[in-house]
Amino acid sequence: MSNVIVFAPGGYRYISAVFQYSGGVAAEPGFEIERARLAKPVPIADGFRLVEAHLKSIGRPSTAFAACELRSPAPFTEQGFIDFNRHYVQTLERWGIYKDEVNPVARTNVCPEHHKPPSPSLYAFSYTVPARSGRGSFIIAGGADAVEVGPGPLNSRIVRYGETSTDAMREKVRFTVALMEERVKALGFGWADASHTEAYTVQDIGAVVGEEVFAKGAAPGGLTWTYCRPPVLGLEYEMDVRSAAREIVIRQS
Repeated sequence: MSNVIVFAPGGYRYISAVFQYSGGVAAEPGFEIERARLAKPVPIADGFRLVEAHLKSIGRPSTAFAACELRSPAPFTEQGFIDFNRHYVQTLERWGIYKDEVNPVARTNVCPEHHKPPSPSLYAFSYTVPARSGRGSFIIAGGADAVEVGPGPLNSRIVRYGETSTDAMREKVRFTVALMEERVKALGFGWADASHTEAYTVQDIGAVVGEEVFAKGAAPGGLTWTYCRPPVLGLEYEMDVRSAAREIVIRQS
């Protein structure tokens, strides 16, 4: 059973997961989640400054920062991913969000196969604002084809490690859809509440998504397939799900 905790300074609740990110967030009563996509990804340091400026411009504290989407040049090694995340959480700690290995912020970090950014970059971010409607809103963090926490190296926990056949991809998609469903339910929602379901892989999933995604109701608004790799070597399939109250595009000058 997922452990859901209220992060009162941000106006949202989150699924407790690992130090680098939470499993997902949902707005608490009186708030809703807004998502902002950048017209062009920017290096993380510049992106965080943009986030600070945007939140200040709309009168929201830095603790309202609830989720982000990153784009990296290439998958990390397992240790490289840990090192990257140790640097990443420093800003969240400065903002009063991350503390004592607890991280409320949900995140998706994937690696485009084409038009790769020169360095890890901010693609989009989400935050809470005072509610304008009674509809709930949530962001589920990216989850991949592996048991997230467990003994041994990551490759020992990856579904059908090293395989990309249609049968292997079916199992990977099935595993990840189940993970997404568990997180959506933990936050008090169902598939019918999702407005956006996204898949990240460079493998051919066309033969399996009908049965493993659509037939299970996991993409009521359609499935977006983004041609990216998951962030760690050995992973082949990742998903995230969301239902933001409002989505905007920020065009940098």
